[in-house]
Amino acid sequence: MAEAGASGVSDIILQANGLVKTYTQRSGKFGFGTTLVKALDHVSLTLHAGTTLAVVGESGSGKSTLARCLLQLQPLDSGEVIFAGQDLSKLTASALRDVRKNLQMVFQDPFASLNPRMRVGEIVGEGLLIHGLGSATERQKKVIAMLKRVGLTEADMQKYPHEFSGGQRQRIGIARALVLEPKVVVCDEPVSALDVSIQAQILLLLKALQQEMALSYIFISHDLRVVRHIADDIVVMYQGKVVEQGKVADIYEQPQHEYTQNLLAAIPGKKDGACKKAVNA
Repeated sequence: MAEAGASGVSDIILQANGLVKTYTQRSGKFGFGTTLVKALDHVSLTLHAGTTLAVVGESGSGKSTLARCLLQLQPLDSGEVIFAGQDLSKLTASALRDVRKNLQMVFQDPFASLNPRMRVGEIVGEGLLIHGLGSATERQKKVIAMLKRVGLTEADMQKYPHEFSGGQRQRIGIARALVLEPKVVVCDEPVSALDVSIQAQILLLLKALQQEMALSYIFISHDLRVVRHIADDIVVMYQGKVVEQGKVADIYEQPQHEYTQNLLAAIPGKKDGACKKAVNA
């Protein structure tokens, strides 16, 4: 975790102000009508360097849309995303491409997010190739080092995604995101497709890599049980709006909004043990 500055607050590395994203949805008995759905309704958040900001909410709350809009994978209707003093929504395609190596994403589904026709070495090294970083030899060395860093081996470079388990595939996805040495990583439900014991391993890995590489995470999740053990701050979303935000301890101990209270009440206490024990070990 980043050290606090003189003011007691760590430096802001990414800030979103008033994000609005609207979709048109078919409606009516025969689907001839249209309805506007606000996936993001003036959403604002702040990520401090070296910390993890969790964005939580049920399916349909707007969290995955938020993840894509933060990285400019989807255009915003209005609002601004500030990174390194620049509003990403106003950058040209070329300028955004240069910035993107510092803003990477770990996707939810480790099965669907990896190209089945590419070898692991190609998958992990693709970003280095796209951004023209290093010679072929240098790129290979970086890929090998990153695979080892996430718990895989040099021999795994020649394998295909179908040869790995779900947890191993997510390690490949993490390696792909981190090989570019980004400053901010958006993790979109990165452990939701994994069983509890594997979830704990991936969370431990993410925490270790955060410390080693001075990473800042935005951690998207519907699972408050998981979020409690990795996040520093939490933003709670409901129907496209931020209904509550604050420090992890404050949200868990004294939730102010009824929706947050209901989310916390729904956590199965007995299921918390394996994840908590492993992540806090």
